[in-house]
Amino acid sequence: MQKNALERVSVVFALFDRNGDGHLQAEDFEIMADDVVAAAPRSSDGAKDAMRSAFERYWSTLVTELDTDRDGSITFEEFADCVLEPERFHDTVGEFAEALAALGDPDGDGLVERPVFLALMTAIGFEQDAIHALFDAFGPSESDQITVSTWVAGIKDYYSPTKTGIPGDQLVGGRA
Repeated sequence: MQKNALERVSVVFALFDRNGDGHLQAEDFEIMADDVVAAAPRSSDGAKDAMRSAFERYWSTLVTELDTDRDGSITFEEFADCVLEPERFHDTVGEFAEALAALGDPDGDGLVERPVFLALMTAIGFEQDAIHALFDAFGPSESDQITVSTWVAGIKDYYSPTKTGIPGDQLVGGRA
């Protein structure tokens, strides 16, 4: 696995670990889902429900696939396997990526505006400078928007062990 991928997964683990106890539990995903959905007041109920469902599936996949000691929590060592064996998580990451990007497109035009992107990524826990750097790395239009498909692809790339020099690397070291 590339060093970049391990750094990226380390950031995600720390963000998901909402209570900071060094383990991921179902409650961490419920809290983050609430935070992210609350940051998207203009999004439809369907988009909010899809986001909650994606967080639930993410947790369910982790605990089913990675909880080697079956204690109902995921350590960082267990979590790192989601990058080491991406084929086990492809569908789950895809659902999560689609749901998050759709939440960022409340008017359904296929575009995500910087303020909405900023609100969602802040709710996840990233620092504003890192969020702006990521948005800029995605190559926004003159009207300061990115496509939903660009964001989805960027999320999927973030979890790839072979990807280096990707826009998501802007988030490494950039969490609140």
